[in-house]
Amino acid sequence: MPDAKQIEVVAPNLKRRLSGVTATVVRLIPVQARMIGIVATGPGLPPNLPHISLIRAATLPRHRWRVWHARRNTEMALGLILRHLLRRRYQLLFTSAAQRRHTGFTRWLVRRQDALIATSPQAASYLERPAAVILHGVDTQVFHPAGNRSALRRELGLDPDALLVGCFGRVRAQKGVDLLAEAALRVFPRHPRAQLVFSGRITADNRTFAEGLMAKAKAAGLGDRIRFLGEIPWGEVVRLYRALDLFAAPARWEGFGLTPLEAMASGVPVVAARVGAYETLIRDGETGTLVPREDVDALATALDRWLSDDAGREAAGRAARAHVEENHAIESEARAIVAVYRRLLDQVR
Repeated sequence: MPDAKQIEVVAPNLKRRLSGVTATVVRLIPVQARMIGIVATGPGLPPNLPHISLIRAATLPRHRWRVWHARRNTEMALGLILRHLLRRRYQLLFTSAAQRRHTGFTRWLVRRQDALIATSPQAASYLERPAAVILHGVDTQVFHPAGNRSALRRELGLDPDALLVGCFGRVRAQKGVDLLAEAALRVFPRHPRAQLVFSGRITADNRTFAEGLMAKAKAAGLGDRIRFLGEIPWGEVVRLYRALDLFAAPARWEGFGLTPLEAMASGVPVVAARVGAYETLIRDGETGTLVPREDVDALATALDRWLSDDAGREAAGRAARAHVEENHAIESEARAIVAVYRRLLDQVR
């Protein structure tokens, strides 16, 4: 159990199931722990993370200030309770990825934070207060190209000779899953080796949506080439990235959107819609292709282009890996966030 004297930052995660925010906490804290005394708190986190219980987070000694780094409304609200009702010495920090006007309650919470981080310039523009813009990064030791893609596919139960396209995240309209399925139905008849795999949870309210897409693929004779794998363990997702030839992120809207970076770090070019931070992350024509939001025609054209060009796809995968290593390694993100922590702590010392 971490010594209270060494805890300088508490990063809450008040959601049990895997989400993009949870994944951010999981991947950042091990890197940040080499730079500052940081612990997580909350449910649903791996046992190897430095961690304290919520009860302990609420009863840490008052002799020193710490940072409470929230990424959700519930976590901002709890931080206010800890500081103002329980009189814990927390400097309050909120990271926002949302690219939309916030609700009145969120704006109220944001006004009461001591500092803000935005994951993109677009997200910063909606905060109505100054924010440090810190783009997400990825761990290039965890996400890396496959040594032997065919062998890896056999281990994963995938066709070693397929042209494999992947799309990861919850199966719902917001992620543009239906747009990608439609584009695949148009393009795959010209590419007999092409296959598409979706990985992500299908919630009860999206079951009919997903089943409709499966039925449409089956009716087109492509049911065995457009597959929904459901929610799989994180370690398998990491390996699945390496097995791909091409990644697609056709979301209708997105906060930041980390999956293209994870794919590119794995040596996989990306076709993505111009939403979230994708225009900042992807070099159009070099590490993948950017297409207009909700444009199935453009999405199908991009798929066709990359599936038709083996040499170009391999070159783009190498360029994607180099781009992430140079510009989006997680160490840079971690250092920038730790610098914000230290500024907040310096203000009250």
